[in-house]
Order: sequence, then structure tokens, then C-alpha cells
Amino acid sequence: MTIDYYYMDGSPPCAVVTLTVAALGIESQVQTHRVDEMNDEHLKEDYLKINPQHTAPAIVDNGFALSESRAIIKYLVAKYGGNKYYPQDIETRALVDQRLDFDIGTVYPKLIDVYYSKILKKPLTEEQLKKMDDALNVYNVYLKENKFAVGVEPTLADFSLGVTVALLQTFDVSIEKYTNIVRWLALVKSTLPNFEEVITKTTDDGKKLIEAMSESQ
Repeated sequence: MTIDYYYMDGSPPCAVVTLTVAALGIESQVQTHRVDEMNDEHLKEDYLKINPQHTAPAIVDNGFALSESRAIIKYLVAKYGGNKYYPQDIETRALVDQRLDFDIGTVYPKLIDVYYSKILKKPLTEEQLKKMDDALNVYNVYLKENKFAVGVEPTLADFSLGVTVALLQTFDVSIEKYTNIVRWLALVKSTLPNFEEVITKTTDDGKKLIEAMSESQ
């Protein structure tokens, strides 16, 4: 059985799904499909039938279509990974969900701010810098008593936050003063399969996309 996986170059959410597929060892079951956003492939009728949001990532597994990276990775670990990386203990799982929500609602938007600052060739505002500092300080506190994002074992929260924070760093945001984050990110890089490879490709593709969008302004 094949899982059809639709992705866009340079997409952090797609990087999260790619990392999860690698960690679960199900690459042989996954057929990847590149969606070319610059040529409006995400707006074509066939793709909109799969994902009316016209975003990526999206998957189709035996006729079951699903979008949103965090929903996808939870589905994949539930169906193909025996809930590895998504603990069944109710309190631990609640903390993993909280970290995932913290990423999508608080940290990830700061990465988008960085991307747009580069597209528009304008520095981040003082307010944006303060909000980024606040978000990273909070995550630094979360990591004070945790080896990984939650507890002593890697979870889906590390996949999601790992991608966001690693890309912040590669796009010139210094994380050096957040010592717990620095320690954690080094551990994530050495623990999650293909992490460095995926981040490098996402960074390279992201820079190309930023350049193309900047030129079109």
C-alpha cells in the first residue's frame, strides 16, 4: 500500500512530515509528489480535491486525504508507528500537544516574520524582535526540566519545534543566549534521523523561494 505525500519545496511543515516518515522507517511506503507553488499547481482542480486549503503538506492514504502537518504526523505515528513519538500516557500526550500548539501558535509565526523580512528586504521591527525573544525565552524555560521538548525521550514536539528553531537559526536568528535551547537543538540534530539533511534542503529551497518572491515584489 502506498501513501501519496504532497509537498512544497522549502516548506517547514513539509520538513516536519518528511522527518516523521524517515523516523518511522516507512519511506518505501510513501510516494512523494512535488507541488510547484510558483506555477500554481496548488490551485489546480485535482489538487484542490485533495486539499481545498491549497496548502502542503497533504497525504492520501488508501483514499483517505489529510492536510495540516501536525495532524498528518499524529496520523502516521498512530497507524504506522505504534504511537512512537506520541506517548499514550494522557498527561505526557497533553504536554506534547501543548508544545505542538505552542509551536504553531507562537514560535512558527516568528519564522514566517523572518521569511517576510527577507522577501521584503526589511529588518524585523523592534516589536517583532521582542515577541521572538519572549517566545524563545518561554521555550527555554520549558526545556529547563526536560531533556527533550517533553521528558527524556524524543516526541513529535521535537520534530515540529526542531524544524522551526533550526530554521530560525539558519536564517540568521541567534539562539546562543537561550542555553537550554542550544543544548536541546544539538541533541535533536544528533537523535532524529535525517534531521541535518532535511534542514539543509529546506533551507536551500527556502532561500531560492525567498529570492524568487523578493524579485517579484
